Amino acid sequence: MLAQEEAVEVRVMARQGKGIREIARDLGVSRNTVRRYLRGAQAQYTPRPKRPTKLAPYEDYVRARLAAAQPDVIPATVLMRELAEQGYTGGISQLKAFMAPLRRAAADPVVRFETAPGEQMQADFTTVRRGRDRLVAFVATLGYSRTTYVRFGEEESFPAWEAGLVGAFDYFGGVPQHVLFDNAKPVLLDRDVYGPGQHRWNPQMLDLAEQCAFTPRACRPYRARTKGKVERFNGYLKGSFVVPLTATLRSGGLVLDVHTANREVRRWLDDVANRRTHGTTQARPCDLLVHEHQHLQPLPEAVMSRVLPPPPTARVLPFPSIQHPLSVYGELMEAMA
Repeated sequence: MLAQEEAVEVRVMARQGKGIREIARDLGVSRNTVRRYLRGAQAQYTPRPKRPTKLAPYEDYVRARLAAAQPDVIPATVLMRELAEQGYTGGISQLKAFMAPLRRAAADPVVRFETAPGEQMQADFTTVRRGRDRLVAFVATLGYSRTTYVRFGEEESFPAWEAGLVGAFDYFGGVPQHVLFDNAKPVLLDRDVYGPGQHRWNPQMLDLAEQCAFTPRACRPYRARTKGKVERFNGYLKGSFVVPLTATLRSGGLVLDVHTANREVRRWLDDVANRRTHGTTQARPCDLLVHEHQHLQPLPEAVMSRVLPPPPTARVLPFPSIQHPLSVYGELMEAMA
């Protein structure tokens, strides 16, 4: 019996044009199993409850201590004494077993991970403004071309994720094979609940993945750099787009809102972000996208019409174009000071 996400992956791989023999080989299952799930067999879960350990209440403390000590490592014997003072009654073997993968993760060198055209897209949310007038941005980056899509909103619910993903597929001109996510609850409910790499995904996300024919992937916990392409863009987005636009609006007595941000970010993506020479690829994302587009799968029209709202109406900014170097905004603010 396949887990739910494996059953979805069988159908997604079939939508991508792979044959039964290839799917069975990639997933390590029999061809009859693949045939059964393509005919509509329902996946079932057989949850195995996790046994609580004596170390469980102290795991966050151990993680924080190891992270604070990097690049050095605190010995297990030292942490054992610290935990004992806090009431830990377990053994050191349990502590060492918990520390082992954390030590390996800290020792791993940063190796740049490249993907083939159309293979992967990384997706994430970044917070632009907190508080009552909260503003967040959905950011998606294609792994090969580094072409990026941004959509602003006020929340990180599943509808916001869905609108961001479908908007990205529409902007890129197709759907990649895999989408790499973080551990956000609207996407991933529980990690490794049925074994290593066997996660419980949000059923709505699995439905969207099946409709669009992509496979959801989860980056490893405490290894955020596996999703580094999109996270590196978040800083660039804030410094090159959000800060200048906010300054322009503020000088006219306005506040950056979702409507304005979404209208202006499309121009910025088209004219600035995706036309700059990328520091890693030494090429413009828009140029590489021409090649990557040939490897993307078509976005179903039914999904696009269901999810995407009509385009925003025009609105006049207090100043013309935001497509200027940051120095222009600095001069503007100095003149008004």
